[in-house]
Amino acid sequence: MRKVTGIVGATWGLCGVLIILSYACVRLSGVAISAFEMPWSTLQWVVLVANTVFMVHSEGYRGFQRSFSPRVVARARHIMQAPSVTKVVLAPLFCMSYFGATRRRMFATYALSSGIVLMVLTFEYIPQPWRGILDVGVVAGLMWGIASLAAFVGRALTGRDHDVSPELPHPAT
Repeated sequence: MRKVTGIVGATWGLCGVLIILSYACVRLSGVAISAFEMPWSTLQWVVLVANTVFMVHSEGYRGFQRSFSPRVVARARHIMQAPSVTKVVLAPLFCMSYFGATRRRMFATYALSSGIVLMVLTFEYIPQPWRGILDVGVVAGLMWGIASLAAFVGRALTGRDHDVSPELPHPAT
């Protein structure tokens, strides 16, 4: 029963994170697409390209592929190996390091989440097409993140070594 519980928890954690990221991507895509209904200046096209490249590199590659995605998979693996009711029920939050992580990791998670919320609230006041220009970059970074998470899940399912710390507050038991 413990093995089944672990598998359910890990699956719920990974699927939950993918759902959260996909929801954000879909939600922002509508705003991004609506920006293309307006005429754009050369400056706006330049900003679109520069911002998209920047966001794919910083959010997609550095944020997701090199940090977030491998850690999410490592924490899902931990749930599979050491399930508890709290970890299984709240698996997406555990996988994203909102609890059960080192103090440094949880501080970083909450700080980043707060920054994202502030950016979302600020972006609400930016007029189109500028808001859409910024959202195109965010969506591109999120799509890279979703793809990187799927790739790390695929690697884990095929048994490839996954030597990434789940950043637990104490050695994994």
